[in-house]
Amino acid sequence: MAAPANPFRTYAITGAVASITAVGAWYGAGLKARQEYKQVDSNFFPLEYKMVKAVLDLSPSDRIEQMELAKSRLLRHRAELQAKIDRLAAKSAATGTSAERETSSPTG
Repeated sequence: MAAPANPFRTYAITGAVASITAVGAWYGAGLKARQEYKQVDSNFFPLEYKMVKAVLDLSPSDRIEQMELAKSRLLRHRAELQAKIDRLAAKSAATGTSAERETSSPTG
């Protein structure tokens, strides 16, 4: 196969194909984003309203029960996080990383 007679033409065609591909991908992504936005916009608020209405329709004793369940979940999560913090502090104290670096200075 012979070498192309004009290298500029080769570069121009390559650039044109690349730019058409990039613009097409960009346009397609924009269409998809707009479609998803419309879908979320139309479906999100009725669901939110239904959830709020369901909570408001509960009796006071049921609301209290739901709040107590949420409180117990939050307290359990807090205890897990505190345990992680304690483990990290013990590990840090065992290796002496942060405490020794901050208290000792090279100038004395």
